[in-house]
Amino acid sequence: MAIIEVRNLHKRYGDTVAVHDVSFDVERGEIFGLLGPNGAGKTTTVETLEGLRRPDSGAVRVLGLDPQRDRVELRQRVGVQLQEGRLPERIKVWEALDLYASFYRQPADWRQLMADLGLSDKRDAAYGRLSGGQKQRLSVALALVGNPEVAILDELTTGLDPEARREVWHLIRAVRARGVTVVLVTHFMDEAERLCDRLAVLKAGRVVALDTPAALVAAVPARRGERPTLEDAFLSLTQEV
Repeated sequence: MAIIEVRNLHKRYGDTVAVHDVSFDVERGEIFGLLGPNGAGKTTTVETLEGLRRPDSGAVRVLGLDPQRDRVELRQRVGVQLQEGRLPERIKVWEALDLYASFYRQPADWRQLMADLGLSDKRDAAYGRLSGGQKQRLSVALALVGNPEVAILDELTTGLDPEARREVWHLIRAVRARGVTVVLVTHFMDEAERLCDRLAVLKAGRVVALDTPAALVAAVPARRGERPTLEDAFLSLTQEV
């Protein structure tokens, strides 16, 4: 059952076309990835899903709602982790969670959420004193504190070291295990391959492929007996010819 429907989405900024004729569905309960190089239109696409950007044309439905017309209701049912999201340096972990919980009609128990995401020992720590991985854990917690049906996670592991990235991957799997549908924006091949049930590959604002990671890899001819990788598939779809 499609929980997100995007049809012929188009968005431009001045003379620059950010998204051109993008269409895809996201099924309930899956981790759906938007994969592409910088400037491919990934963030503009998810900002349209969130109601932060008004499309120039096309149709978008999230949980059956129009992100522009039904923005207030959508915010109660969709959790968002923004690419550039930041908090005041001095706000404590528990204060941030308590504040965000107050924005929702039926919030999750933020104390339990803090425990589930391994933040209990940082309860009284200031945001500015958290490590990169801990900040991302808190970011995920804030995206989930409203008990969302959909979580949109934008470039969640950019700038993290390998160990912190693996921790965040575990968190994303845990989010799906809570019954939340996940839309994951990334440009990392290993992340997309390990986490996503399906991928939409974007290039210059267009969807150039839409399939499972395994199917995308299988479509790449083997060279000199070497097994193709998702990176090989990605390059074959996005490189200039």
